[in-house]
Amino acid sequence: MPDLSLVIQEPANTPAQLIVLCHAAGEDAASLLPLGERLRETFPLATIVSLQANAPAATPNGFEWFSAEGLTEDNRLPRVAGALPGLQAAVRDWQARSGVSAAATALIGLSEGAEMVLEASKPKPMLASRVLAIGGRFTTLPAEPPSVTTLHFLHGKQDTRIHYSHSVVAAHHLRDMGCDITAEVVPSVGHELHPDLIELAVTKLSTHIAQHLWTAAQEAAPPSSTH
Repeated sequence: MPDLSLVIQEPANTPAQLIVLCHAAGEDAASLLPLGERLRETFPLATIVSLQANAPAATPNGFEWFSAEGLTEDNRLPRVAGALPGLQAAVRDWQARSGVSAAATALIGLSEGAEMVLEASKPKPMLASRVLAIGGRFTTLPAEPPSVTTLHFLHGKQDTRIHYSHSVVAAHHLRDMGCDITAEVVPSVGHELHPDLIELAVTKLSTHIAQHLWTAAQEAAPPSSTH
């Protein structure tokens, strides 16, 4: 199948970072354009691309990363595992094309796309330093700290498709493992790319400083003198 991914921004010079978006099941790359356009306003030096899954979905003109038909907790893991190499290859292709390293790459996923980017945070070597999941979940909670620097969880409290408790439980689990995470549950928002979630996503990526950078800065700072 040809690559139907949507290039939202591709700077003429070497970009400062790469931001890769992954859509929900039954949608396509263009469905994340509102988020991509908002990111373009904030990160003018970033390559921003919305990937499109390869598998056609049941919805007209829609695509999916893995089949949701007859999906259970038992068959979820092999389905996601089967789809993950394709996502990893696509991200690495864009890293090579843009000349951006994994350390300067961010992955953002919505719903099924969020599950994909969360699972992509587990393997080593690191595929991206930051992962942001909107209305998604881990297929299985990680047994060891993911290879990313920071994970952000955003979830609508009224989400009836993927309950927000998935994000809360994952956030507590990762925090207990010493990971750098943020988590926001937004009232009155359902399973959707809501404007409030878009603004939170942009804020997290533009203002959050990873814990290891704070620690390094504190350790490098000279001791305060007393008079």
